[in-house]
Amino acid sequence: MAEQSVDEQSAGGARRGRRFGPFRGQLAIAVLCGLLGFAIVTQVDTAASAKLKAARQPDLVDVLDNLNTRADQLRAQIAAQESTLNDLTSGTDQTRAALTEAQRQLEALEVYAGTVPVAGPGIDLAIDDPTHAVTADVLVDTIQELRDAGAEAIEIKGSPLPSTRTPANGAGPSAAQPDVRLIASSYVLNASDGQGIVVDGVAMAPPYDVVAIGDPQTLDRALGIPGGVLDTLKSKNARGTVVRHERVEITVVRTPAAPSHLEPVPSVSTK
Repeated sequence: MAEQSVDEQSAGGARRGRRFGPFRGQLAIAVLCGLLGFAIVTQVDTAASAKLKAARQPDLVDVLDNLNTRADQLRAQIAAQESTLNDLTSGTDQTRAALTEAQRQLEALEVYAGTVPVAGPGIDLAIDDPTHAVTADVLVDTIQELRDAGAEAIEIKGSPLPSTRTPANGAGPSAAQPDVRLIASSYVLNASDGQGIVVDGVAMAPPYDVVAIGDPQTLDRALGIPGGVLDTLKSKNARGTVVRHERVEITVVRTPAAPSHLEPVPSVSTK
């Protein structure tokens, strides 16, 4: 039994030796590879150092000059790229500023041309004219007074002329409330029947409602100055009532007419 035990132990040791044998071999190979790599790197580094040490001074000067030249070239390329970047950035900012200014001018032109709805603080001037004594010249003076006071948009509303009103029985023609957005080329005339006015070709009768966007206090004071619009209305047995508003809306818009004679002139470069 003892011999068998010893044999078994010997066999077990042999098995363990066979089991650990490959690992020890791999470890030895790894160590040898590491030593070989270190030797190669050391040899290359030593060879490079020896080569530089063995080089003549003129050769070393040439190497240094080449390195300095390459460094100068790289610095020049960096400077050129930075300059290009600055130009592109500056150009982008200028383009953005130009587009912003063009958009601002377009919006202002749309407002003055009456092609877009507008809103803002302003006043509402209600004109009650029971005797139809308010003529076109009074409305023209009113419009001019408001514009001089800084009105940025003006709208005139009226009632349909008697000939276009719906009869009590519902028969006959009907007309919506006349409503005109004033622009630079607007005009006001007396109606041919003497019962109202014509604004840009749209006939209307009193009562009138003039809506203006601007500083409410300034517009109100402009209409109420002695001898001004309100006094003129009173002298014609009409009554004008001004109401200030923090916000009024003018939603009626104009369709610009296509020019019949003019055409744009191409811009001439000054460069």
